[in-house]
Amino acid sequence: MTINNFAELIAAAQAVGPKRIAVAAAGDPSILTSAAELYELGIATAHLIGDQAAIENIARREGLSLEGMTIIHEPDPKTAARQVMALIRAGEADVAVKGQIKTDQFLAAALDRTAGIREKSLLTHVGMFEIPGYDRILYISDGGVVLYPTIYQKLTIIQNAVEVAHKFGLKEPRVAILAASEAVHPKMPVSIEALALARMAEQGWVEGAIVDGPMPLDVAVRPEAARLKGVGGPVAGQADIVIVPGVEAGNTAAKAIQYLAHGKMAGLVVGARVPIIINSRADTPETRLYSTAMAVVLAAD
Repeated sequence: MTINNFAELIAAAQAVGPKRIAVAAAGDPSILTSAAELYELGIATAHLIGDQAAIENIARREGLSLEGMTIIHEPDPKTAARQVMALIRAGEADVAVKGQIKTDQFLAAALDRTAGIREKSLLTHVGMFEIPGYDRILYISDGGVVLYPTIYQKLTIIQNAVEVAHKFGLKEPRVAILAASEAVHPKMPVSIEALALARMAEQGWVEGAIVDGPMPLDVAVRPEAARLKGVGGPVAGQADIVIVPGVEAGNTAAKAIQYLAHGKMAGLVVGARVPIIINSRADTPETRLYSTAMAVVLAAD
């Protein structure tokens, strides 16, 4: 079944849930509200690692039930992150979640060579977006982890995003490698890399997808723009996945979709033993819900 919108995403998560999430530094009202909602929906139960007294006080103050949740007392955020990884390594949790801890500290625990949960050579961020007026889910990568990816890192970014799309029902997703223009120019290294990646994909470096580039965002997602600019092929105007040049472009695109186009987002980090959620403190409860639903579906296999 192909997931075409976030209502279907929630239903898919409920069908395979509840899964067990482990949250580092969980003493925050938004985290506890999200955990309670996930439990009520049958999507997830939670291990809450943090200051137990603070967690219980927040729950009382906000009128939240802690049913379905296990509290592990650990006031130090870095130690709490390590405990999340220990739970996953022991098979006691299915999803790792960042709470009130810096992203780099949380990912450092995940990447630790002896106590972490890294599975692939590179962790990457994949975002799912439901956008008003767009007839399908759009995947964007990498907008959150790899700052300035090399061409080889971009290959992993593409493959990771493709594997996520496969899990949500796309048998052969169409991948657009973004640049400022569809033209290849020596003064725009990103365009040269995009062309090289497209050719490498044709030669079998990427499995299970159709890859093309370079192309600007409008050509990637709007058939009329592709026609007017004379860009043909199976990807132009029909992209399921867009690969951004760097984290600034991905982060900006994600925020523009949410705050200007009123779109919805789910996002997480892949490449570890389990999905990793690194939601921002500014993310809405809705984004936390969708991100966890995305993680639960991915963790079901």
